[in-house]
Amino acid sequence: MNSGKRLLRWASGIMLVLGAGHLSLLTLAFREDITGWVERGMWAAVPLAFPPGDAVRTVEYLQNEAVFWGGPGSFAVPLILLGCLIWHLAGRGVAVPAGIGWGLAAWCLVGGVLLVPSPFFAGTVSGALIILAARKGRKGEPSG
Repeated sequence: MNSGKRLLRWASGIMLVLGAGHLSLLTLAFREDITGWVERGMWAAVPLAFPPGDAVRTVEYLQNEAVFWGGPGSFAVPLILLGCLIWHLAGRGVAVPAGIGWGLAAWCLVGGVLLVPSPFFAGTVSGALIILAARKGRKGEPSG
């Protein structure tokens, strides 16, 4: 296995662990809220609008929103999908653009600074590995 492929596999593995771990921990911590969505029939279980009329937002209402935005509405699902895509591309020997790594690293760095302590910084490692793999791929290209 060449080093670029290995770097991309490590990057994607980190992304998969971060995304799946995030969803798993949220599911364990807020199981009652998530099962409440199923019991209410899923449709509009997490309303986008404020409660109707003069109703105030209760703690339960806010927690329901927080569980959604921390779970299926969070970065976890796209991070898992990106990790799967990069794993697939690495297996086929397709280079991943360095810009993807820069974007991922910047996003995770800002997220990590805003939310300390946080595993966001591990995503920065994934971004750096993608950048390194892109550079190694560029060095291996024949000059024309």
